Amino acid sequence: MTKLIVICGATATGKSGLALDLAMRLGSIILSADSRQVYREFDIGTAKPTASEQKLVPHYLIDICNPTDIITVADYQQQAQALIASCSITRQGDKGNASLTPPGLLVGGTGLYIRSITQGMKIPRVAAHKELRSQLESLDQRQLYAMLQQVDFIAAQKIHSNDSVRTLRALEVFYVTGRPISEQQGENPPDYPILQIGLDCDPAHLGDRIAQRTEKMIADGLVAEVEYLCQKYGVDLPLLNTLGYQEIKQYLAGDISLDKAKELTVLHTRQFAKRQRTWFRAYPQIKWFDAENPNLLEEVWHDVHKFIDFS
Repeated sequence: MTKLIVICGATATGKSGLALDLAMRLGSIILSADSRQVYREFDIGTAKPTASEQKLVPHYLIDICNPTDIITVADYQQQAQALIASCSITRQGDKGNASLTPPGLLVGGTGLYIRSITQGMKIPRVAAHKELRSQLESLDQRQLYAMLQQVDFIAAQKIHSNDSVRTLRALEVFYVTGRPISEQQGENPPDYPILQIGLDCDPAHLGDRIAQRTEKMIADGLVAEVEYLCQKYGVDLPLLNTLGYQEIKQYLAGDISLDKAKELTVLHTRQFAKRQRTWFRAYPQIKWFDAENPNLLEEVWHDVHKFIDFS
């Protein structure tokens, strides 16, 4: 039977390292659940697994599209579900000759990606419509939200009046399909077992981990990466306005010092981590572990071992 292990939590809690250790023990594959690691060339600033790490364990859903492309949650879900269904790598069990299929590991901090899999979100298969979006974006958010209230009152109740991204998407789906997005949404949870593991630590310690990781990214060449991406794709590329890249872009433009760029990166990453913690804490299915625990791997392994039932 297909089984899935999820490793989630805020940024800088050590999800990738734990997943790598577990995958090597299990003979499993790793499926990334990170909305920026899907893009090629955005490597250091997204904390993408290194080439050597990817040689140790097969990683999927990394580098699957160009930075100028758009990948929707529906696109991600479709590819992830296909990979989970095809997890047919086998290994010998601890006892006897029974051949077991190790579970895939879904790893990352993009809550919507994870929810799309674990809860089987029904997502309208509507591609971004550039011409329609251009027309809608010519209106202000107040007008757009008023339109949404008229065509899909149920969706409008669930979307904040200032949430321009979700408002635009709901209107786009309605005008492309002729049906409200609220009628096309819902959930169809998978029928296979899922073990959800969350990593967390004290906010102060998490802040220290974020600061250390930011320093490492700089040392690993983040400035050169951002400079290259700006030259190749232009400074207006939307991905260059995301966490870590935007701050270094400001430094390269001469607007702030490198120290200030690092300071802002840490600040914005901490704010982002706080939002991630709030998101994941809303799901009681997740079992939480202390990312600072020196025995973390063995404690998680105890639960994993029971889940996959090697006995």
